[in-house]
Amino acid sequence: MILESNRAGKLMRNIRGYSAFVPNKLPPDPAIEIDAEMQNLLSLADRKLGRLDGITQILPNPELFIGMYVKKEAVLSAQIEGTQASLADVLNAPSANKSIDTSSNDVLEVVNYVKAIYWGLEKLKTLPLSLRLIRNIHAVLLEGVRGSNKSPGEFRKSQNWIGSPGCTIETATFVPPAVEDMEDALSDLENFIYREDNIPALIKIAIIHAQFETIHPFLDGNGRMGRLLITFWLCQQEILTSPLLYLSYYFKLNRLEYYDRLMAVRTKGDWENWIKFFLRGVAIVSDESTDSAKKIIALRDKYTSILLEKEQGNAYFLPLLNYLFETPFVTKKEIAEELKVSPPTAGTLVDIFCDLGILLDLTPEKKRYKTFVFTEYLNILEKGTEISKDH
Repeated sequence: MILESNRAGKLMRNIRGYSAFVPNKLPPDPAIEIDAEMQNLLSLADRKLGRLDGITQILPNPELFIGMYVKKEAVLSAQIEGTQASLADVLNAPSANKSIDTSSNDVLEVVNYVKAIYWGLEKLKTLPLSLRLIRNIHAVLLEGVRGSNKSPGEFRKSQNWIGSPGCTIETATFVPPAVEDMEDALSDLENFIYREDNIPALIKIAIIHAQFETIHPFLDGNGRMGRLLITFWLCQQEILTSPLLYLSYYFKLNRLEYYDRLMAVRTKGDWENWIKFFLRGVAIVSDESTDSAKKIIALRDKYTSILLEKEQGNAYFLPLLNYLFETPFVTKKEIAEELKVSPPTAGTLVDIFCDLGILLDLTPEKKRYKTFVFTEYLNILEKGTEISKDH
C-alpha cells in the first residue's frame, strides 16, 4: 500500500516489524470541499430520503413493511460478505410458527442481522450511539454464526488485515491501525459522532462509515457492523424515523467501486469522491425503496378490491391477505393457527387464493405439508437480492 496523501492518515511502522495505517482525527483536514456537484447530490439525496421517510405515513401497516425492508437490508449486507442466503430463504425460515434450519449458517447470519437492527434501535431509544453500544450490537450480530469464535462484542486485541484469501500481513491490501492506535481512533470517532457541527448530516455519516471501516475494530463482522452504523445514526438523528434505507443494495451493485472509493480515501485522501459515491447511493436507494413501497401498496389495494367483490367473500379473506404480507410463505396448518380456523376452512381459503392467483403451490406433488407463496409480493421484495454468480 502506497500513500499519495497524508490527508486521511499515515503508515506507521511499529515495533512488531510491519506498517499499519493510522487514521487522522476527524473531521478531515483540509475540510471537505462541497463543490457544485456535491451540493447537487446532497440536495437530491436529502429530497429523496425525505420522500422515502414520508412513505411510512401512507403505508397501511408501517411496521409490517418496515420489517420486510429490514430483512432485505440484512440479506443484501450479508451477501456483500459472501453469504449465500436469499431473501426467500430467510422469509421461509424464521417466524413464530416455523423453526429455523440451524444447518444453514448463512440464513442464521441474516437472522442475526435483523435481530441486531431491532435490538440496537430499541436501545437507541434510551442510550446514545456509543462505542459500548456498538460492541453490544456486534455481539448480537455474531452470536452463534461465522465469527462467533472471534471475540464478538469485543474490540480486537490483535492485528487484523484485509486482502485476498490466504494473504499474509506483508501481502495484505490494507492493514488497519495497530491496537493502541485503533483505541485512539475509536475514541476520536465516538467524539465525532457526538460532536455538534455544521457538517451536513449525510456527509457526516458518509465520513463516519468510511472511518469505521478504516479502523476495522473487530476481528470479524466489520463490514456488516459498519453498514448497520449508517442505519443507527440516521435513525438517532431522526433523519429516518424507520430503518427503510437499504444502502447495501447500492453497495452490492457497486461492490468494487465501494471498496475502491474507501481505499482512495486512505491512499489519496479522496474524501470528496467517496462522499459523492455515498450520496448517489442514498438517492438511488431511496428511489428504489419508495418505488417498492408504492408497488406493495398497489398490490395490496388490488387484491383487497378483488376479495371484497368476490361473491363468496368471507370474514377471513382480508385477515389472510394481511398475513401474507407479513409472511409470504405459508402452509395450511400455519393459516389455520393464525386465523384460528379449522384445517378444512384453511384449505378452502388456500384453494380460493390459489384460484385468484394470489398464492402459488410450491409443492404440486401430493404432500401432507405443502408450502404456498405470495409470488407477486415476493418478486417486489426480491429485487436486487439475487445471489451473484461470482459467489
